[in-house]
Amino acid sequence: DDLRYIFGEIMYGGHITDAWDRRTCNTYLQVYQDPAIFSGLEFAPGFKSPPPIENDYMGYINYTETMMPSESPTLFGLHPNAEIGYLTNSTEQLFFNILAMTGGGVSGEEGSGHDTVKETMETLQARLPEDFEMVGLTMKAKPLLSGPAGPFVVVALQECGRMNTLLAEMKKSLGDLDKGLKGQLNMSQEMEDLAMALKINQWPGRNVFSKCTWEKLAWQSQKNLMAQFADLLLRVKQLQEWTSTLETPKSMWLPGLFNPSSYLTAVQQVTARKTGTALDKMTIETHVTSMWDVSEVQSHAVDGTFVHGLFIEGARWPKDDDADDPFVVNGTKCAGSLSESRLKELIPPMPIIYVKAIPVQPHWEPSSIGYLRGDPSIYECPVYTTTFRGPTYIFLATLKTTVPSHKWIMSGVALILQTDN
Repeated sequence: DDLRYIFGEIMYGGHITDAWDRRTCNTYLQVYQDPAIFSGLEFAPGFKSPPPIENDYMGYINYTETMMPSESPTLFGLHPNAEIGYLTNSTEQLFFNILAMTGGGVSGEEGSGHDTVKETMETLQARLPEDFEMVGLTMKAKPLLSGPAGPFVVVALQECGRMNTLLAEMKKSLGDLDKGLKGQLNMSQEMEDLAMALKINQWPGRNVFSKCTWEKLAWQSQKNLMAQFADLLLRVKQLQEWTSTLETPKSMWLPGLFNPSSYLTAVQQVTARKTGTALDKMTIETHVTSMWDVSEVQSHAVDGTFVHGLFIEGARWPKDDDADDPFVVNGTKCAGSLSESRLKELIPPMPIIYVKAIPVQPHWEPSSIGYLRGDPSIYECPVYTTTFRGPTYIFLATLKTTVPSHKWIMSGVALILQTDN
């Protein structure tokens, strides 16, 4: 324990600022810095710790050099899918960099870049939705703000406001570029940056040197331009359906919100008001239901909400007959537990998830990432907006597990709101 603390909290862990990375570091120490290291602990398939009585320092060195398997994801506790994902991402990044360096043009086709910019610009302008009429929405929402669903109504108004800001900037910048290409305006640096992004199918502003503000006004994403624009249209459709009656959806497409954390906070506010519990004494837990399609949700969740559209990386969730041990939470049927990934299924979808607001228990450990339960039957899973992880962290989910949690920690298991495609 002393050695683990020195390595995990002082010498190495003291330099780790991300709480999830520190947990991973401490988990490696817990698994591998174990007394079993003196009695044949298996570090990797076919690679066991040699008996210390039979080896001196050079014996350990020789054993490691001759018996160590070739580098692979399994050496670090990862699934082989991790290498597939790494190689795929590296290849895509390489070809994107080549495309960006060539300016998105095709050798031997003069003017093709200009045509691409014009076609993409016209497509976006034709498909851009109308702004939300905020005055009317505010008037419609006013009598509902003091009701039980008031926090959800506030979230709806905030989301519409942020969408309007993004749509306004997109319309303005595309209109200016159109005039610039026609010679009616001088081409500014912002217009040049926008034209380059349209040419290489990149969301404008993602390049850190770009003067476009689309990226700053939008949600976190790693999708290309047309994929993220399609995502935008789906988000607008959800907001239109939500604001038509301002009734909280039975199941929320959580990835379709600018600020998913605000919706989860609203869930806690509504439950806190209902139960008379202080908001700072509330948190959330997640239960994975047996429902895979939104049409299966027939009613609102009790003391919480249903959310859909999430993905899982590093593991999978069993479906139908594979999901054993069904149980019921507040009338909601849940089933299954974390399972080993299938080869080449990198980021499979998750079923509909029941997010339940609950009071904080005294024995839970408060931390910067949420309340840690310390329950061996629960994997405390980070939820991120994108596969980039890191700064896109949103909240801590609680997923059922039938094996020790260190397996999923070393596999890097996390819930992801959106894929890169």
